[in-house]
Amino acid sequence: MKNVNITINGGTLENAEIQAYVDRGREQRPNQKLTDLEITVDGDYVDLAYSYDDRPFERIRRITGYLVGTLDRFNNAKKAEVLDRVTHEVADDCEDVYVDAV
Repeated sequence: MKNVNITINGGTLENAEIQAYVDRGREQRPNQKLTDLEITVDGDYVDLAYSYDDRPFERIRRITGYLVGTLDRFNNAKKAEVLDRVTHEVADDCEDVYVDAV
């Protein structure tokens, strides 16, 4: 339950049960950090609302025939090809739209 904000509405629960819900939330999305858990108790039933940190957006591009997110595994020749690419501006009626030359 470390670093997870837990809110319980409508009743009380034992720590073991709360920990089981936290573990379940972490298992559902193992690549994201669980930040908040809201538990609503309704008799024998509970509603669980999990909140996770935003997953950072990773840009994927097609460069010289490869789908890549970063250039760290490219050799010097491939990095030079990337630097030589030209970005073209599209027509004036398309605001802020750019196309990379392939």
